[in-house]
Amino acid sequence: MNDATTCEMKMTIGLDVGDRHIQMCVLADDGETIEEGRITCRPQALIARFGGMPAARIVLEAGTHSPWISRILAELGHEVIVANPRRLRLIYENDSKSDRVDAQYLARLGRLDPALLSPLAHRDEQTQADLAVIRSRDALVRARTSLINHVRGSVKAVGGRIPGCSTRSFAKTATGRLPEELAPALGPILDSIADLTETIRAYDRAIERLCREVYPETAAIAQPSGIGNLTALAYVLTIGDPARFRRARSVGSYLGLRPRKAQSGKTDPQLRITKAGDEMMRRLLVGSAQYILGPFGPDTDLKRWGLAIAERGGKTAKRRATVAVARKLSVLLLRLWTTGEVCEPLRNSGGVDAVSA
Repeated sequence: MNDATTCEMKMTIGLDVGDRHIQMCVLADDGETIEEGRITCRPQALIARFGGMPAARIVLEAGTHSPWISRILAELGHEVIVANPRRLRLIYENDSKSDRVDAQYLARLGRLDPALLSPLAHRDEQTQADLAVIRSRDALVRARTSLINHVRGSVKAVGGRIPGCSTRSFAKTATGRLPEELAPALGPILDSIADLTETIRAYDRAIERLCREVYPETAAIAQPSGIGNLTALAYVLTIGDPARFRRARSVGSYLGLRPRKAQSGKTDPQLRITKAGDEMMRRLLVGSAQYILGPFGPDTDLKRWGLAIAERGGKTAKRRATVAVARKLSVLLLRLWTTGEVCEPLRNSGGVDAVSA
């Protein structure tokens, strides 16, 4: 097939993105495969390959490299579809899976009906960079927790014990309380924990500055108890545009806090949540819900509602109550953001829409 004929066609291109290479499958308007190949997973290679060609529909799966790849391809004038990995069972359950086959499937699904891919919209570069501040802090907090658990476990193994304290004060509390035989091994760990704590504090200051100077809408979101600068900023950056939801309740599904459905006939079992959204945001909301339902959470409509669910009994009642409160909280935060209303914690003794103008 000559180049002139190819240029007249509306092409659909499937890209199976690897860490080093990208497998490509190009389909003509009639579904005929007109090219297959592999290019390097680098910006220069993408620009060289796709920069001088007619506008095409390009389909790739969401992953580590998809944000920058999709931006480059869109800037080159192509229609870019970023497929939701959770909806690509046709690829993952294929008995003959390979990069070449994956690229073919992506191209053919994109040519047939893009809606089948549940396309995702990536964040812009600035939002991605600001979100990286929160994710970096989260990574350090997890690392610190792991090190603290290591120290406590090692000390208990020889019959000792580190007194209870906050994570921020752990290094100071544990210093001087290590068994003599463990001091050479655990002393440097305590130094690392102290360094991590200082770095986490620096991230906290950066998050506070972002909330105050760049994302003032976080002030409205941070009104309910259990919501601080960290959760408010993560919520704004994760949601992006609050107008994307036709109904406020949809935000719970977007964040993976909606129970799965497997209804068939008269059978409708109670299943766990989908966990389809951003894992860190979901974890932050669940943490806020645990605070709300805990002994230090103030009396609010949302707390009363959650405790009523927990009192119904059953092995998972408390867990279900926590997730339910996190889901309602996600809806409440969206309403506070879009309306600018003032939160009234006890507006209704039995309600959860605790907002007023």
